[in-house]
Amino acid sequence: MTVAGIVRRSLALLRRHAGRVYAVSLAVTLVNTVPDVLRQLLVYRDPSLAHAVGVDVVGFTTGLIAQLWLTGALTELPGTGRVRPGGALGRGTATALRAVRTSPAAVLAGVVLGGAVSALLTVPASVAALGLERVVGPLDAPSAGAFTVATVSDVVASAVTLPFLAVVLVLTAGSTRHLAGKGSA
Repeated sequence: MTVAGIVRRSLALLRRHAGRVYAVSLAVTLVNTVPDVLRQLLVYRDPSLAHAVGVDVVGFTTGLIAQLWLTGALTELPGTGRVRPGGALGRGTATALRAVRTSPAAVLAGVVLGGAVSALLTVPASVAALGLERVVGPLDAPSAGAFTVATVSDVVASAVTLPFLAVVLVLTAGSTRHLAGKGSA
């Protein structure tokens, strides 16, 4: 399957199963928001470079875990339409590794397209609430209202974009089985 084919099929699957997929994505995103907000509070009054890097490492790690878990939960979506939460992190990790080996270009397309949509959903709201200097630079103790607006925009962006990359990974990893005649992708 081509990269464009995987992207088109991912969008079609998301449209067909939107209710359950986005409900699970919202739940994963809300769980991930707890450490995400806590990590920002750690540097609320101390925006040093070392603390900012630590916060980014924590944020990347928790976001990656959320992405892998959701990917694992959606591995059966193309075949059965089911969402399977049990054991999702292990399945998601194996699926993501298989997808990267199968087609790094498809995975990159999923990351870039999902990232672009995420930026469109997050950046304008965050800039309006926090100001450009705080979005680009250290957070530096914003008002509670501005912090809330930025956090809500992050939650919306994650809930909307995590499923797209998850389905891209699932279809990419499954495309080798499909091409080998071992089942449908």
